[in-house]
Amino acid sequence: MNIAVAQSGGPTCAINASLVGVFKQALKTPEIDAVFGSINGIEGIINDELIDLKLVIKSNEDMELLRQTPSTVLGSCRCKLPEADSDYSVYEKILTCFEKHRIEAFFYIGGNDSMDTVMKLSAYLKEAGSSVRVIGIPKTIDNDLPVTDHTPGFGSAAKYVAATIQEIIRDSSVYSIESITIVEIMGRHAGWLTASTCVLRANGEIAPHLIYLPEREFSVERFVEDVRAMQAKHKAVVIAVSEGVEISEKDEDFRSGAVDSFGHKYLSGIGKALEQILRERIGCKVRSVELNVMQRCSSHICSKTDIDEAEEIGARGVLAALSGETGRTMVFKRLSDVPYVVTVESTEASNVANKEKFFPEKWINKQGNNVTDSAISYFLPLIQGDVKIAMRNGIPLHFKL
Repeated sequence: MNIAVAQSGGPTCAINASLVGVFKQALKTPEIDAVFGSINGIEGIINDELIDLKLVIKSNEDMELLRQTPSTVLGSCRCKLPEADSDYSVYEKILTCFEKHRIEAFFYIGGNDSMDTVMKLSAYLKEAGSSVRVIGIPKTIDNDLPVTDHTPGFGSAAKYVAATIQEIIRDSSVYSIESITIVEIMGRHAGWLTASTCVLRANGEIAPHLIYLPEREFSVERFVEDVRAMQAKHKAVVIAVSEGVEISEKDEDFRSGAVDSFGHKYLSGIGKALEQILRERIGCKVRSVELNVMQRCSSHICSKTDIDEAEEIGARGVLAALSGETGRTMVFKRLSDVPYVVTVESTEASNVANKEKFFPEKWINKQGNNVTDSAISYFLPLIQGDVKIAMRNGIPLHFKL
């Protein structure tokens, strides 16, 4: 049999590790012959743009380098499949590609919307009488997929964000004047990544002094009061805010109103807006820092736990397909925080597709401006360990097609 694998959605620094997991397991499986990589997600299947991965990943060294390379080596897409009963043509192209290349299993590495593709495609293939199995491999730095304890890519992003904020803390404290630094962190509707900055407390840091998540209603007036209260205690105040935090319409001039192909708003800009508000209301030195794409592509400080788990869940996806599963998404189930123990299972893709898992209310303080210490034990295991990064001329090496 032949198999195909594709990557979709926003890149992470662990998504290639899941690709390696699929590829390695295929090499160990005698009944699997060719392993095709689909260029630009499901679009590569639709347009019959495949590459034989055995021709480009030629050695263990290649696999290790790919494992530590950020972003999607096969390219990505944000292509939403139509409902099958409204447009069969796209599905027919996919099936034609599978039949042409004798592909009997397809693995889609992606987030919420990618699991929508897994769900729709597996349902169509079953109805069409095809035996091709479709398995979803999760990824997203947002950590907002339901059912799974966490998602590959999140641990490394959390580690990068925490380390960066710690460096910002050091930088902001060197002057005698009062200052406020607002750090805007990714998270459209779920504040997992912003909340994860609380792990700095495990090393004795007090900052970020305030943490704001989209799960709680935001008030500009209360925000200004919170900042003033922190200024009374700290010369340099550091604030973590999720990009998805909503403010009132009168303060919303920075919103473009633009949306992506899935109808999601482009939300970046909250940090700059709050910077302007504090400059007007408080008047001290204020700056905002938008970490932007660095949160998802900074592999030089990735979590070994994250990379190892990303590879494992990819490999387990192959085993699930070989056992006859289809229309399923692989998930982590946590058994223990200390010692940290997880197992890999699968769930119906419909349990994950187009759904979001929000940061738990029980881990947000009553004031809605911080995260409780109870959350630390959830986050800490996910950022553990360091990957020995291959370097050349002082710069990390990346695998490129």
